[in-house]
Amino acid sequence: MIVINAASPVPPFEQLRAQLARQIQDRTLPVGSRLPTIRRLATDLGLAVNTVGRAYRELEEAGLIETRGRAGSFVSAAGERARERAVQAAAEYAAVVASVGLDVREALGIVEAALRPALRRH
Repeated sequence: MIVINAASPVPPFEQLRAQLARQIQDRTLPVGSRLPTIRRLATDLGLAVNTVGRAYRELEEAGLIETRGRAGSFVSAAGERARERAVQAAAEYAAVVASVGLDVREALGIVEAALRPALRRH
């Protein structure tokens, strides 16, 4: 379920993008799921078509969805591959942390610091 908070300082397209991305990442929307058309979702949420279109474009640029012309937009398998890459990177980082003797709290602090700039953008 998507909820747009009109009083939020976060633009509606970003609220929509973030909620759909979260649902894709937590597999509420599994790979292959067909998304509503832009027009239908805009109507359902009371948003402009361009607002929903922008959210879909950003999700497509991130590889989370793919548009198949008139067939519509679907959750992409690329999103699953991205998750697998992140898991692999985490395993490699954990091996480095262990090899240099950092404690878990310090290692997690390094990750949090590295993620902050990326999280601010989204």
